[in-house]
Amino acid sequence: MPTPILDFDALAQAICGRTVLCIGDIMLDEFVYGEVSRISPEAPTPVIAAQRSEIHIGGAGNVARNIASLGARCVFVGLVGEDDAGRQLASALADHAGIETVLVCDPSRPTTRKVRFVSEHFSTHMLRADWEQAQAASDEIESRLIEAILPQIARADIVLLSDYAKGVLTARVIRHAIDAARNAGKPVIVDPKSLNWAIYRGATLLTPNRKEFAEATRSRADTPQSIVDASEDVMRLADCEAILVTQGEHGMTLVPRHGEAVHVPAFPVKVRDVSGAGDTVAAALAVSIAAGADWDTALRMASAAAAVAVGKQGTASVSAIELRRKILPHATLAAEEKVVAAPGHLEAQLAEWKQEGLRVGFTNGCFDILHPGHVKVLTAARAACDRLIVGLNSDASVRRLKGADRPVQDEQARAEVLAALEAVDLVVIFEDDTPIDLIRRITPSVLVKGGDYTREQVVGHEVVEAAGGTVVLVDILKGFSTTALVHRARGGTT
Repeated sequence: MPTPILDFDALAQAICGRTVLCIGDIMLDEFVYGEVSRISPEAPTPVIAAQRSEIHIGGAGNVARNIASLGARCVFVGLVGEDDAGRQLASALADHAGIETVLVCDPSRPTTRKVRFVSEHFSTHMLRADWEQAQAASDEIESRLIEAILPQIARADIVLLSDYAKGVLTARVIRHAIDAARNAGKPVIVDPKSLNWAIYRGATLLTPNRKEFAEATRSRADTPQSIVDASEDVMRLADCEAILVTQGEHGMTLVPRHGEAVHVPAFPVKVRDVSGAGDTVAAALAVSIAAGADWDTALRMASAAAAVAVGKQGTASVSAIELRRKILPHATLAAEEKVVAAPGHLEAQLAEWKQEGLRVGFTNGCFDILHPGHVKVLTAARAACDRLIVGLNSDASVRRLKGADRPVQDEQARAEVLAALEAVDLVVIFEDDTPIDLIRRITPSVLVKGGDYTREQVVGHEVVEAAGGTVVLVDILKGFSTTALVHRARGGTT
């Protein structure tokens, strides 16, 4: 029986109304990228010539970032030191609108920091240097963490414990968090590090990777069936409803306490960096289950999220838009994925195209009833660039320009029809009478209009030409007019 298409949009909408309480070890991730071209004379090791560096929120902080980027709200409780790394993390978290932080400061310990040196050309991690104090929080800090956690339980739809064994999730903190969540009827997901899964007793779902599972169960865990066989005893020990074992390129296996096990293969992707992929899986599971998804749906969401994450450099977060593109069959995305609907979508797409060195073109119009004249202009416009963005007048804008009886089709319908054309790569709806502000945001390399305009009449020509771009005028196809088509359809004469 084929797997049904997931109703991603309904699930994404439900996710937007959910809150995840994430508790765990936060760390500062720094990636130093460079080229390796020689071997050190002092020691037989590669020399990396550093060219750029990036700072990321890592560990459980990256789980929080993914929760927010997938559309849910995250309340994050973690532990930092009284140092520059801790202050950097607090500032970076404060910049995320979807994350509310409750950070406990322990002056006696450093904030966990990891620096990775990466060969840019080969996407290979050469070395990692860690600054950390991987020991349990003191009794005093432990009590402060519990005091920070308990008031947040009532606000959350689900609780996620992200354990990196750096000291936050002590047995006492875990026990208080799980017991309080269970008493409040809230599910609990645990990404475990301890091999003693009894300390996670009462959690809803445990999400170890294959190595962690094999060590905790003392099994080979090298096939889905061996994972199923080894799960029964530990599920009883941990009193959990299910275990999900992540296996990298071999996919994921979920074993529920009641019902059939589910295995999903990994998406075929080019892996650039596996850093933080487990964080992405935990976040996707949490938001999906919080939104009411069943095990199968949550698993598919997590698998797709992991595939997006490993295709990026660094400790990456995954957006709802990226997840939608990965999880739904391509045919269902042909139009919808091209219509800008979320804040930041346009800028993110422009940045991606710029990085690839592509020439971006722009044209605009009302496109109320698409006809061969429109198709000719759009096709010619796409031939003049590598990627074509179409600015589409909103319904209010069309009414001001064309009259109260227009448009015939609303803006969403017009956008979807445009986006279905192969020549169109992105559709952006704008509210103004002219697209000048949109042109300034895009700064296209090519600005295209029909030949019934002169270069001086084309809105935005100054902006484009000042940036080194060009204006292209396309000969229009005679005998086609939206106004005439509408008039004829309403019983008029041509």
